[in-house]
Formats: sequence, C-alpha cells, structure tokens
Amino acid sequence: MLFKKLHEWDLTPKEAMRLQEKMRGLVLPEDDFGRIRIVAGVDASYCRSEKITTAGVAVLTFPELELVETVTATEPTTFPYVPGLLSFREMPALLAALELVAAEPDLVIVDGQGLAHPRGFGIACHVGVVLDKPTIGCAKSRLIGDYAQPGPERGDSSPLVIGSQRVGSVLRTKSHVRPLFVSPGHRIGFESADRMILECTRGYRLPEPSRLAHEVVSRAAGILVRKA
Repeated sequence: MLFKKLHEWDLTPKEAMRLQEKMRGLVLPEDDFGRIRIVAGVDASYCRSEKITTAGVAVLTFPELELVETVTATEPTTFPYVPGLLSFREMPALLAALELVAAEPDLVIVDGQGLAHPRGFGIACHVGVVLDKPTIGCAKSRLIGDYAQPGPERGDSSPLVIGSQRVGSVLRTKSHVRPLFVSPGHRIGFESADRMILECTRGYRLPEPSRLAHEVVSRAAGILVRKA
C-alpha cells in the first residue's frame, strides 16, 4: 500500500506537538468514501526489553468479515512514551506493516484515538491523513472528553464531548459489556464511524478487524519475546 511521506519521524516531543497542531487542518471529519468492500484493523505492541514495536494488520472483506490476509512488521522504537503522541511511537511500524498489505483496504480501523485527542489529531487521524483513506479510531479507554454512560444494550451510545464540541462516541458494542471510545480519524463522520464499528462487530467487544489485528500482534510479539 502506498502512502505519503509528509514528515520525518525523528522529532522531539515539542516538535511532534507542533506538527499535530499543523496537520490537524488536513483532517476531513465527514463522509468521503464510496462502497466499502475491504476493511483493515491495525494494532501495535511495544517490547520494552528489545526496544522494538511490532505492528500487525488484519484485512477482511466487508460486510462478510472474512479474513483475507494478515501481515506484521517490526521496527526499532525511538520515540519516548508521551500521552497524546502515540502515533510518533507506533506509526513507523504500522506503516511498515501496511506497506506489505496486498489487498488495499477501503477503510482502516485504528487501535487508538481520532478526533478525541488533546490537539484533535490522534493516531487514527495521523494514519488517515498519511494514507489518504477513511479511518476510525476505536479505543478501549478514554483519553479525553466527557460523556454520559450509554445504555446497557448493544448499539447504545452517547456523545463524547470536549466542552460543547463533539469529538466521538461512547459506543456499546456488546450488551452489558464496557463500551468502546469511537472517534472519526479522517474522511468519515460520527454516524458512519459508529455504524461501521457496529457492523464490524461479531459477538465480541472489539470489532473483528481490531480483534484479529490484536491477535496477530500478540502472537508475533510473543514469538519475539521468547526468542529474546
């Protein structure tokens, strides 16, 4: 998969924050896509002992959610852990994995935040702008924003807001199970992001592309740890 090289990755945290402020203006938080036939989930894991990040991609058909392919890539981790700057730590490995994908996705679901970010430019926005593809941030925990607890049933949701501005949704993907934090990354709006996450979910809390990407990364990272 081809992507734009919009900047270098060897930045300081202050430089990275300034870049996020600048690139936020490139994000399109509304629907700008055609028919979705292929969906990808991406995830990454950091190995502290080896100082490497392993990224994985699971590619599925949509709406059938049949697995097409999985790929992994490992890159040295050079950026420190700083809340709100996850993309600068994980994206070199994520992009290396995405380069290996044969079946180009129409939509990418990223394990992390999109608009629900202190500077409105979470990792899902970053991935979307670099790939120029519709992306959704689908996180297991809240980074920023306020919300009312959604109802207990699958499909129940409540807006995630910063002040009066909506930045995402708190979405129940499985009845009586903790909700997910869903926010647009790029080229998709709030309602479509929620709908796609629900349509990609099959009995688990996580949508299938994310769940399978996590499994792929866990296996690959586990092998690396055992070899070390």
